[in-house]
Amino acid sequence: MAISHSTLAFTFGMLGNVISFMVFLAPIPTFYRIYKKKSTEGFQSLPYLVALFSSMLWLYYAMVKRDALLLITINSFGCVVEIIYITLFLIYATKDARSLTIKLFSSMNVGAFGLILLVTHFAVHGPLRVQVLGWICVSISVSVFAAPLSIVAQVIRTKSVEFMPFNLSFTLTLSAVMWFGYGLFLKDICIALPNVLGFGLGLVQMVLYGIYRKGSNKTKEEKAPQEPLKSIVIATSLALVEEQQQAKAKINGEQEDGNHEKEKIAAPATQPECV
Repeated sequence: MAISHSTLAFTFGMLGNVISFMVFLAPIPTFYRIYKKKSTEGFQSLPYLVALFSSMLWLYYAMVKRDALLLITINSFGCVVEIIYITLFLIYATKDARSLTIKLFSSMNVGAFGLILLVTHFAVHGPLRVQVLGWICVSISVSVFAAPLSIVAQVIRTKSVEFMPFNLSFTLTLSAVMWFGYGLFLKDICIALPNVLGFGLGLVQMVLYGIYRKGSNKTKEEKAPQEPLKSIVIATSLALVEEQQQAKAKINGEQEDGNHEKEKIAAPATQPECV
């Protein structure tokens, strides 16, 4: 007996929920570190703001579409988790980082989302509303999937996969496959299309891992690439950005510890006072 499209869509959607659930929880070690040190160190808030913006848009799209329950479940969870991350970031961030985060949140998560909500609700009606909102979500998702290209460029430049672990690349590729299948069997091109790009990018990352994995040990000995990325990788594959930020913070911590040791060695020994 042939399996119906609705059954296949549900199966792919459930698997996509499970994988995406793990991806959303990937930053927990980062925020545990922030909580323990009471400082955001060199971490950035932009990936979490973009992830929240993306989840808000997909949640709105799923509610308007009305037959995409599994999109509602995972993006509802994503919104809650990202709000928690952003709140923790604001608590422990420096004054400048907190101010920038609030400005970005106000302009993107409140301003841009509010504008999209108003336009699609009052200016667009019927089936056209779903189409317009769907293509807005596609454009955001393409940006999110294309963002890790800067990490790919860094891997090629440094010939090291230190900032691009295979397990994360594999997980994100698998996630793209599941959500592509969900969109395909749901006959929703707006869900399926961006995940084609996500799958292709994931394959590129895994191929690069196979080529440059032997260069990781050498790079670790040299501590880090000479020059960090100038631009923030927005959303990301959020997990890839997360791993990169953790690695850089660890390297910076090791360098600071090394500097403290050098200062101790270089400092002249204090002479005992005469009584």
